[in-house]
Amino acid sequence: MTIKKSKNFKVLLKTLVLIAIALSAFKLVKPDSAALKIKKGDHIILIGNNLGSRMMNYGHFETEMQLRYPDSMLYIRNMCDGGDTPGFRAHSSRSIPWAFPGAEKFQTEYAKNSNSEGFFDSPDVWIGNHKADIIIAFFGYSESFQGAKGLENYKAELDAFIKHTLKQKYNGTSVPQLAIVSPIAFEDLSKQFDLPNGKTENINLELYAKAMKEIAAKNMVHYLNVFTPTKQWFDNNEKPQTIDGSQLTDAAYAKFAPLLADEIFGKFKVKPAMEANRKLVHDAVQEKNWMWHNDIKVPNGVHVYGRRYNPFGLDNYPAEIKKIRELTLIRDQAIWMANKGKKMDLDAADKNTTQLPKITTNFNPEKNGSLDYLYGKDALDKFNLPPGYKIDLFASEVEFKDIENPVQLSFDNKGRLWVATMPTYPHWQPGDKKPNDKIIILEDTNNDGKADKQTTFLEGIHLPVGFEIAPEGVYVSQGTNLVLFKDTNGDDKADSKEILLSGFDDHDTHHAHHAYTTDPSGAIYMGEGVFLHTNVETSYGTVRATNGGFYRYNPARRHLERTAQLSIPNPWGITFDEWGQNFFAETSGPDVVWMMPGTVKSRYGVATPRPVNLIEEKHRVRPTSGIEFISSRHFPDEVQGDLLINNTIGFLGTKEHTMIGEGTGFSSKHRQDLLVSDDKNFRPVDMEFAPDGSLYVVDWHNVLIGHMQHNIRDPLRDHSHGRIYRITYPSRPLVKPAKVAGASINELLDNLKLPEYRTRYRTRRELRGRPVSQVLAAITPWAAKLDKKDPRYEHHLLEALWVSWGLNKVDQKLLRQLLLAKDYRARAAAVRVLRYTGHQVADQPNLLVQAAKDIHGRVRLEAIVTASWLEKNKGLAVLMEAGKHPLDDWMVPAYETALAHLNGHERVVKKEEPILTDLKGAERDLFIKGKAIYARDGYCNTCHQSNGKGLESSGFPPLVGTSWVTGNEERLIKLVLKGLYGPIDVLGKKYPGQVPMTPFAGMLNDNEVAAVLTYVRNSFGNKASAISAEKVTATRASVQDKTGFYTPEELLKQHPLEK
Repeated sequence: MTIKKSKNFKVLLKTLVLIAIALSAFKLVKPDSAALKIKKGDHIILIGNNLGSRMMNYGHFETEMQLRYPDSMLYIRNMCDGGDTPGFRAHSSRSIPWAFPGAEKFQTEYAKNSNSEGFFDSPDVWIGNHKADIIIAFFGYSESFQGAKGLENYKAELDAFIKHTLKQKYNGTSVPQLAIVSPIAFEDLSKQFDLPNGKTENINLELYAKAMKEIAAKNMVHYLNVFTPTKQWFDNNEKPQTIDGSQLTDAAYAKFAPLLADEIFGKFKVKPAMEANRKLVHDAVQEKNWMWHNDIKVPNGVHVYGRRYNPFGLDNYPAEIKKIRELTLIRDQAIWMANKGKKMDLDAADKNTTQLPKITTNFNPEKNGSLDYLYGKDALDKFNLPPGYKIDLFASEVEFKDIENPVQLSFDNKGRLWVATMPTYPHWQPGDKKPNDKIIILEDTNNDGKADKQTTFLEGIHLPVGFEIAPEGVYVSQGTNLVLFKDTNGDDKADSKEILLSGFDDHDTHHAHHAYTTDPSGAIYMGEGVFLHTNVETSYGTVRATNGGFYRYNPARRHLERTAQLSIPNPWGITFDEWGQNFFAETSGPDVVWMMPGTVKSRYGVATPRPVNLIEEKHRVRPTSGIEFISSRHFPDEVQGDLLINNTIGFLGTKEHTMIGEGTGFSSKHRQDLLVSDDKNFRPVDMEFAPDGSLYVVDWHNVLIGHMQHNIRDPLRDHSHGRIYRITYPSRPLVKPAKVAGASINELLDNLKLPEYRTRYRTRRELRGRPVSQVLAAITPWAAKLDKKDPRYEHHLLEALWVSWGLNKVDQKLLRQLLLAKDYRARAAAVRVLRYTGHQVADQPNLLVQAAKDIHGRVRLEAIVTASWLEKNKGLAVLMEAGKHPLDDWMVPAYETALAHLNGHERVVKKEEPILTDLKGAERDLFIKGKAIYARDGYCNTCHQSNGKGLESSGFPPLVGTSWVTGNEERLIKLVLKGLYGPIDVLGKKYPGQVPMTPFAGMLNDNEVAAVLTYVRNSFGNKASAISAEKVTATRASVQDKTGFYTPEELLKQHPLEK
C-alpha cells in the first residue's frame, strides 16, 4: 500500500507540473489585459532617448511588430534622439527646446538660450503630423546621472509630460495610448575595457526606473520595466550585450525587440509562416528607416529649416522634403508587401514621386573663375613656390576616378596614403542613388612619386568629413554617428561596422564632427561648427554641446568629452606641436588659436572665452582648412617648427608662419607663402607630411565654393574633380622612411627619438596595437638607457610617457619625473597627461596643486584648466593655489571661467564699453541693434571683420572710409538686399569678388537692414546719415523683380560713386 500511494503521489505531482507548464504556455500567447491594443492602420510613434534612437540603426523592433501583426499595416516612426528627456528636446533650428508648455521649469543650466534659430517643428507638431495613435516613450538614462538629488525633479517632469500627452489628440480624434519605458541596466564590462563597473550607475538607474513606475501608475498609463530583465541578461551572459556598458549591441537589440513587443502589446509569437519573411521584412524596414532618417534628422537642416534657409533654400527644400516623405510612404507599402513575401520594385514606384525643381546657377564665369578645369602640366604651371621648393601631382581624378571631392588624408603605418572622398557633398538629394562616398588607399609601388595603385577600403558611406586610422580599425564621421570600421581578414577592405556613439548633429554637413586627428595618447580630436546642437549619451553621462567647439574621444575608455566650446564658426583644422600643445584654425574666421586655454569645462549654451588670435593682421586669410607643423629633415633647417595653414578663397594656397613660445603662450610671424595658385578652382583643404618627409596636399578642386552665396544644389557644384599634390625640396635628400608596421617594440621605441613628428605619431599608433604588457616592460629599460646629456632627453622621456598613456597604463614614475622636468614644456605636457589619468593616479589633486605653484605660466595654466574638470572642492583647491601667483592675459579668462563653472554659474563678463556714436534717439537704437546683427556668425563680421577692415589677402574689401558704404543710401541698400558679385574697386584696390556677397533680402527685414547699415555707416571711423526702415521698404519694392546678384558695374551705372 505504501508503494502504491507513493506512485499515485508521483503521478499526481507530474500531472500538476504538466498543468503548470500548460498554463504557463497559455499565458505566453494570451493577450495581456494591461497591454496596449493594436488595430489596423495604427500609427506608432517612438520618442525619447538614445536607447530608442539607436533602434533605427538596427530595425529589429519594427520588424518584430510588422511580423506579429502582418495584416495591421502598421505605420511606425522613430522620433527618438540622444539626450531627449520628457521636457527637454533641443534641436538645431528649433527656436525653443521645450517639449510642452512649462517644461522649462524643470531645468536650470539647460534653460540657457542656446541661440537656435529656425522653424523646425516642435515635438508635438511632428507627432501630430504623423497622427500618433500609440506613443512609446524611452526616458530616464540621461536623467539618472543626477542621482537621488535629481529624482523628485525628474518625477515632476515625467508627470507633467504624461499629463500633457494625455490631453492631446494627435490623430485628430482620440487620446494616444501611451507606454513609458525605463532605461536598461548598465553592463559591467570593466574587465574587458576601462569602463565604469556599473555599480553606481545601476543604483541610480534602478532608482529612476522605480520612480517611472510610480509616476506611470499615478497617471494610469502602461509602464515597461526593462531595467530588471536586461540586468539579468548582463549577469547571465558571458558574451557582452552592450558595446560600452550602456549601449546595446545589434544582437542584443534583436533580443530586446520581442521583449518590448511582449511587454507593451502582450505576449504574441510570430507565426512560422511569417518568420520565413523576417529577412525580407527587416530589409524593407531598414530601407524605410534610411529614408525616414533623412527626414527627421535631415543633413544640412540649416538650409532646410534654419538660418541658411534664406536666400536659396526655399527654391528647392520644400520640394525635397515633400519627395523624401513620398519615398518613405512608398517604403511603408514595401514593408507590408514584404509581410506577404513579396518584394516591391522601388525604382518603378519612386518614379511617380514629386519631380524636383531645376536649379539654375547664379555663377558668372565671365566675372569669376573659369568653368574650364585645368589638368596635368597646365594645373602645375599655375603654382608659385619659394625658391628651392617643387610641387608635383601625386594623383588626380584622371588616373583614379574615385578621387572626387577629396577632403582628408592620412598615412598609415605602412606608408600608404588614405584619402576620404565625398562626391555626395553637400548632401544626398532625394531621388538620387544612395551615397557612395569612399575612403581609398593610394600607393606608389615603384617609388616614382606618383600613385599607381588604389584599394577601396570603404564605400557606400555618406560625407566622411573626418577619419582616423587606429590599430583597432578606422574611426569615421558619419553624420549623427561616430563609426568604427574594421578589416577583419586583412584584405584592406572594411567588413565590420560598429556604431560607437550617436547623437552628433549634422545640421550643417561641413560643420559636423570633422577634421580628425589624435593627441599623443591616441585620443581623437574632432572639430564641430556653429548652428549645431549635439547630444550624445555615453557611459559617463550625456555630452551636450552647442554652437562650435571640439570633442575628445578616448577609444581606450570609450570616453567622450566636449573638450572646448568656443565662439567660433567652423574650426576645420587641428594639430599638435611636438610638446603636445594643440592649435586650431577657425576656417570661417581668419584666426589660428592655441586651444588649451579654451578647454575649461563648458556649460550648456555658453561659449568659453576664446584664446587670442596668433596670426599677424596682414596675413589673416579665410576660409582656412588644414593645418600642420613643419617637422621634416627634407625641408630646410630654418623652417622646422613653422606652422602651415591652407586657404581656399581669395588667397589660394598655403601660408607659413613661425610659432614661438613666448611667456605662457605663443607668438607668430609670417615667414612666407609656401604655395600659391593662380588656378581659381584650386581648393587646398588638408595636408600631412609623408614618411619620406615630403608634404602632401589635398585639393578639393571646385569652381564653386560658398554656402550662403549659391544654392546648395547649384549645378556647378562639382562632384568629380580632386587632386593630391606633393611638395618637396629637391636639394635636400628625402627622409628614409622609418620602419613602423612590422617593427619590433625596441625598434619602435627608437623611432620616438627621430625628429619627424609624423613618424613618431605613426609609431605611437603602432605601439598602441602591440601587447600592453610587452610594451610597458620595454619602456623602463629603454628610458634608462637614454643619454641624459642629449638636448632632447626630456622630450624622449615624454615620448615614453605618452606611449604608456596611450596604452591606458600611465607610467606614474615617469609622470612624476616629468612633472619636475627642467624644461617647462615637458612639465606642461606632463600636467596634460595628469589631467586625463586621474582614474589611475590617486594623488592627482595634490600633484595639480603643486603644478599650480610652478614658476612657469604655461604649467600653471594647464593646472587651472584641469581643475575645472575635477570635483568642486578638489578643483577649487587647485585654483586657490594658482590664484596666489601672477595671472597674465592668457590665464585670467581661463581662471575666472573655471572658478565660475566650479561654483555652478557662468563667468561674469565685464560690461561692454559704452556705445560711441553721435546718433540720438531712434537712430541710436538702430545703431545698437545693427551692431548685434553685424556680429552674427555668417553675417557681415565673417568677411569684413569686427574692425571693418576686411581681409585683403582673401579678397574681402574694407568698409572703412569708402563711398560704397558712406555714399548713396539706395545703392548700399540694393547691394545688401540682392548681394554683389564680380570684381570691385574699393579705395583704389581691385578685389576679384570670386565669392559673391550674400543677398540678405530674405534673411533680414527692413528694420534690420536699416539697423546694420546705420551701424556700418557710423562705425570704424565712418560718419554718414542713418538709414530708415522706410527707405529700405521703398528700395525693396523697387527691386522686387530683380533676379540674381548686382554687379558693381550695374550699381554704378544706376548710382555713380561719389568723389
